[in-house]
Amino acid sequence: MRRRTPRLLTVVLTTAALALGACADDPAPEPGTGASGAAATFPVTVGALTLDKRPEKIVVLGPSATEMLFAIGAGEQVAAVDDNSNFPADAPKTDLSAFTPNAEAIAAKNPDLVVLTNDLNKIVDQLAQLKIPYYLAPAAKTLDDTYRQITDLGTLTGHPDPAADLVQRMKDDVGKLVKDLPQRSTKLTYFYELGPEYYSATSSTFVGSLFAMVGLTNIADPADADGAKGGYPQLSEEALIKANPDLVFLADTKCCQQSAETVKARKGWAGVTAVKNNQIVALDDDIASRWGPRVVDLLRAIVDAVAKVPA
Repeated sequence: MRRRTPRLLTVVLTTAALALGACADDPAPEPGTGASGAAATFPVTVGALTLDKRPEKIVVLGPSATEMLFAIGAGEQVAAVDDNSNFPADAPKTDLSAFTPNAEAIAAKNPDLVVLTNDLNKIVDQLAQLKIPYYLAPAAKTLDDTYRQITDLGTLTGHPDPAADLVQRMKDDVGKLVKDLPQRSTKLTYFYELGPEYYSATSSTFVGSLFAMVGLTNIADPADADGAKGGYPQLSEEALIKANPDLVFLADTKCCQQSAETVKARKGWAGVTAVKNNQIVALDDDIASRWGPRVVDLLRAIVDAVAKVPA
């Protein structure tokens, strides 16, 4: 969720779903081995997709999906990832684009499964015509969406147990982080910055839902009360300063080199509570823009920042 607002909005607002269904004439199950060493059987079915064999040449278009696959132990099956998939470091990064996907370039990798996070350029239809199996994992709206996608990918790659373990660990970590929050008589307010042009994310977005879990009030919500901005309004500097947030979270530290120092230097910001009390939090752009396993790290950064504010 970084400065590239048009790209961000495209990813979040593009929605597609796999139709539910299953293959009636499945061949006999074929054994596979998951990362945990436990046997995984094929064929497997998720939605309308049935895989007869464990995929060994997966192409991934979307950093969140890349992180999920490596986190469940399917990294060795990943043959190529898109140009924005920079974590983990050993992911086989290529010049493939998740935002201008090219069916011919994907097909040239000879994939037995393509994992996508959006359907731009009607890529899904093109893959279907080429008879290339695909799984669509669109931008999550809730943590449950993240858990479901991890579970689905575990099934499709032959790693159901590691996927289930990862989901349970994430749920446990999230539960503990929220449970340990100090009680406050008055809710703290915050501004979540996607770019120095003051684009933000409301409580209706995935990242906004994390802040809501922590009990914070989002000053950007009134700017998109009717949802016309898709949860990503641009605030005026005047309105932002008037809202006087207790905390400022910067999700534009890498893309736009924003920091506590640059915020403090902004004209008119000296009187903002977050500035006066040194409650400006620099986030990792990548972690803040993805809905994979590292969302726990994002939630922890939010919780840690809130814990430092005197009750």
